[in-house]
Amino acid sequence: MKEYSIGQMSRRTGVKVTTIRYYESRGLIPAPARTTGGQRRYDEAALERLAFLRHARELGFNLHDIADLMALAEAPLKDCAPAHEIACKQLAAVDRRMRILTRLREELVRMADADDPGHAGKCRVIQVLGDHRLCIGAHDASGAKPDLTER
Repeated sequence: MKEYSIGQMSRRTGVKVTTIRYYESRGLIPAPARTTGGQRRYDEAALERLAFLRHARELGFNLHDIADLMALAEAPLKDCAPAHEIACKQLAAVDRRMRILTRLREELVRMADADDPGHAGKCRVIQVLGDHRLCIGAHDASGAKPDLTER
């Protein structure tokens, strides 16, 4: 049976060693066997699990959803519907972020394309960054403009 050190796991999957240890502490990767010197030794299943985890993280899934997806992957006779529900939820989150990024891009284009006279005191970029009310629309993660009123 092939065994891997934590460094080999890291190189093969592109996941940092500290992240592998974190995933292990969260129970996403089972605690590996250890040599007499205390060095971790992972098996092929752990390598595959880490690759699954890395791919899911690249797609933006959170660790809770990844744990649920991993549990489904380990129970091939279970219903697949929960996996589709998790994927649909992630797709909706990506769509929300894309709408926010589109608004951010529009605002940045508007700021960058402003016809400024060349002085920082009249610079549209500086003015908009200094006064959020000059923006064309809300573009923070919540979708709401910040409250700039005095308290």
